[in-house]
Amino acid sequence: MWSVCKKELRQFFSSLTGYIAIIVFLLVNGLVLFVFDDNIFDFGYATLDKFFQLAPWILLLLIPAITMRSFSEEFKTGTFEILQTRPLTRWQIITGKYMGSLIVVFIALLPTIVYIFSIQKLSAGEGIDTGATIGSYIGLFFLAAVFTAICICSSSFTNNAVVAFIAGLLGCALLYYGFSAVSKLPMLANGADYYTEMAGIDFHYRSISRGLIDSRDIVYFLSVIFLFLLITGRNLSKK
Repeated sequence: MWSVCKKELRQFFSSLTGYIAIIVFLLVNGLVLFVFDDNIFDFGYATLDKFFQLAPWILLLLIPAITMRSFSEEFKTGTFEILQTRPLTRWQIITGKYMGSLIVVFIALLPTIVYIFSIQKLSAGEGIDTGATIGSYIGLFFLAAVFTAICICSSSFTNNAVVAFIAGLLGCALLYYGFSAVSKLPMLANGADYYTEMAGIDFHYRSISRGLIDSRDIVYFLSVIFLFLLITGRNLSKK
């Protein structure tokens, strides 16, 4: 498993594309939070709420870009057959690729911790709410983990990296905001709207971001990750 994971990391950082994707992610976050109109300094109090509202939408572009070549490139170049001859089970291959992609996402998120210290130093009052911020980072990590599983699954359906990117982007967007949008339909206003919204990723991400770690949210994220990795395994068994 770890050999596949290391292979994914080498593949991603072997070209400028990997570095550019991470740099663009950090640059967009920095500009929106500290430079553009309605930035953090306009709030009048120490908070990173804007970052945690913005980050999921940027991850919708970053994570498909990271994972789009995971399986599609293997199918296109014919190396998937070689990979299957190694003493690795199908689940070890899937887990290795998943962990490799997730580590890259974690590397992209890690420098954003600087925002916490920056806001804390610039604050004239009590400073940032540490508990809520830690909860938000935990929620963001689980969100990234779910997006990675969805995009890995999308990559297993095609040998075209661009198609894998678009499919991963659409899949993440639908599961993140689709249920929330559907719950606002008038026909669901009799109480079904709450349960419809609960089926979406956004509901559970916002729940954890409040600083309250609920086991139901954790179980939801882990279940969605397992489901998409299971679909990936079933799909690879047909190749």
